[in-house]
Amino acid sequence: MKLKSTRLVGRWLSVLVISLFLTLQIQAQRQQFELACIAFYNVENLFDTINEPGKMDLDYTPEGRYLWDTEKYKDKLMKLADVISVLGTEMTPLGASVVGLAEVENRRVLEDLAAQPQLAERNYQIVHYESPDFRGIDNALFYNPDHFEYISSRALPFELERDDGSMERIREVLLVTGKLMGEKVHIMVNHWPSRRGGEEATRYKRIHGAKINRGIVDSLKQVDPHTKIVVMGDFNDDPVNHSITRYLKAIGSTDKMEPHHMYNPYYDAFQRGLGTNAWRDSWSLFDQIILSYGLVKERGEGWRYYKSEIYNDRKLVQRTGRYAGYPYRSFAGGQYIGGYSDHFPVFVYLVRPVSN
Repeated sequence: MKLKSTRLVGRWLSVLVISLFLTLQIQAQRQQFELACIAFYNVENLFDTINEPGKMDLDYTPEGRYLWDTEKYKDKLMKLADVISVLGTEMTPLGASVVGLAEVENRRVLEDLAAQPQLAERNYQIVHYESPDFRGIDNALFYNPDHFEYISSRALPFELERDDGSMERIREVLLVTGKLMGEKVHIMVNHWPSRRGGEEATRYKRIHGAKINRGIVDSLKQVDPHTKIVVMGDFNDDPVNHSITRYLKAIGSTDKMEPHHMYNPYYDAFQRGLGTNAWRDSWSLFDQIILSYGLVKERGEGWRYYKSEIYNDRKLVQRTGRYAGYPYRSFAGGQYIGGYSDHFPVFVYLVRPVSN
């Protein structure tokens, strides 16, 4: 009986030792790498309730089309903060280090969004410039100062000459340079012209946007051929359109990627029928995060692309009515319907070895 008991204890100890060894081994493997999350979200007309001279924001006032009051504004802020707070947390518990944003009215709404309870602890800092957009909406960037050290930023003009010789001024391209956990990266936030008036008739505008971005990429790569660049935004074009593939030179295959190429991890997602916004019962994938060669194929121990996601949680999907199955938007049919946005957010994970 004693011998049997001793054997049982011995086996139990062996199992415990093996289990402990495997646990330590798994922990060691996990500690060999660290992850960072970079996100983008078109937040669909985040306006305050104040009529600002020079902006087309009358619809977003208490007396306007949407009867846009403080209660509705706070509700939208809460919903957007709820979404941003969970982006990337499945693999990075502290959430997105950087979040590009489109369709924000001004710095005030960004401050109000960053101050929401779900986001306040992250202390998101703001990069924003007022754009000449006729709708009064801008691009912006949130960054967590614990993860991202701001170096510089600028708003790059996006202008097109009309037939009458006047200039059409569109939402500027926001370029932000900083250090993501010590490593220098350049991030460009875009919101290219819509397809209003027809895809073909407006195509040249988005091609012009692609040329602007490509020019910036090439300029940065002339300084440092290995530089790490993130081009994100609502492009109002899909990953397969010429603006993305031919002019931005973003492809969907890492195997075929050469130093002059960008990599678009959302190419395959689009081919599988996934999307970030819908129109007339058809999905588009206008929201993308595109990466330079330095973040995908360069050798070394710095940040590398790991994985891409579309955040399309059930709560972000319209359940009933005409737009059932679409992103649960804030505005439809000339009224506020209490949703989040007409776009799903996207994000990517970057990974790198941890220095010993």
